Amino acid sequence: MRKGEFDNEMTPTPRERKSKSAAEALQSLMRLCARCERSTGDAMRLMRTWGVPEGERQAVVDRLVAQRFIDNGRYAELYVREKSRLSGWGARKIAMQLRTKGVEKEVIAEALATIDCDEQSDRLVEKLRRKMRTTKAQSDYEMRGKLLRYALGLGYDYDDVSTVLDKIMDER
Repeated sequence: MRKGEFDNEMTPTPRERKSKSAAEALQSLMRLCARCERSTGDAMRLMRTWGVPEGERQAVVDRLVAQRFIDNGRYAELYVREKSRLSGWGARKIAMQLRTKGVEKEVIAEALATIDCDEQSDRLVEKLRRKMRTTKAQSDYEMRGKLLRYALGLGYDYDDVSTVLDKIMDER
């Protein structure tokens, strides 16, 4: 056997994607949506990766919505609850992420209205106190700046963060 004789057989070929028809995509999305909540944007993105023809994507989504496999309102409420309680995100970050998932602004506003402001404020205080223990700073000014950037990155409103930071820094 000469060197390179079987190179063509040994070289792995990139996996060829088999494009799905609209009916196959519908069945796949029904299975996925039965297991886990999805938004219309998620469904459109998946169909794009599956190679479903562009003209047929909206019909598939409309059918999934009509059969209640996909409900953006239900999805947004669950997403808001999970991200605010478990991840500790603020309303701005949650809204931005929902917009990237193709959820309408009105639906986002309704879902964000379910957030308990007192609970979220308590969560922000706890997150900032925990972060303060692990953050190194030369001065109070530097500490305040680092904590402010951290809280804004979590999606909390500047005014709320500033108020909480004043309270925490006075305790220190």
